[in-house]
Amino acid sequence: MTTSGLQRQPTQLDYASPTQFKFGILKLPKVEYFCTAVNIPGVSLSSETFATRFKPIPIPGAELTYEQLQMTFIVDENLENYQEIHGWLIGLGFPSDDSEYLNLLASGQDRFPTTGSNTTQDAGKAPKGPTQNLGPVYSDATLNVLSSKNNPILECRFQDVYPISLSGLNYDQQATDIDYLTASVTFNYLIYKFADPGGSSTKITAS
Repeated sequence: MTTSGLQRQPTQLDYASPTQFKFGILKLPKVEYFCTAVNIPGVSLSSETFATRFKPIPIPGAELTYEQLQMTFIVDENLENYQEIHGWLIGLGFPSDDSEYLNLLASGQDRFPTTGSNTTQDAGKAPKGPTQNLGPVYSDATLNVLSSKNNPILECRFQDVYPISLSGLNYDQQATDIDYLTASVTFNYLIYKFADPGGSSTKITAS
């Protein structure tokens, strides 16, 4: 299929602003309102070579590698949002007792849908969109890209998110100015896809 030069012209001439976003994780409602920074991770494709009697020919591989999801947030006075992530990590690693992992599973039993036990279903699956969370171990997350007028124009949906590291908090009575505490958390995930705001399906774009 051929396209004319006019069809290949950009339709949006405004630049992307790094401050126009909203990020939410279903399992971390108290973190969402304090998020100050998040990234859309990079992705790379493996490469193969086709051997010839001359120069080997590079060809696309079949394995995608995603960078990690990073988020920074301001810690609230009671450390509630910090404890949300800390408790998630403790449940996954259960450093003291097996019951810590069981408590993590039990914490998801009251999540939608309420029929049956969510611990028996595949964790992190959301077959009807990013608004459902069917498992206590994983969670789904959505990065909303906003326009210059703060209207959602694109969603980046992360599937099967779970934390792997949480930064520490440094208190200092000799600080000359109030610099509120922030923390950073690193997540692993299965995959992320782009979608229209509120859309039920993701989209793949090609040049």
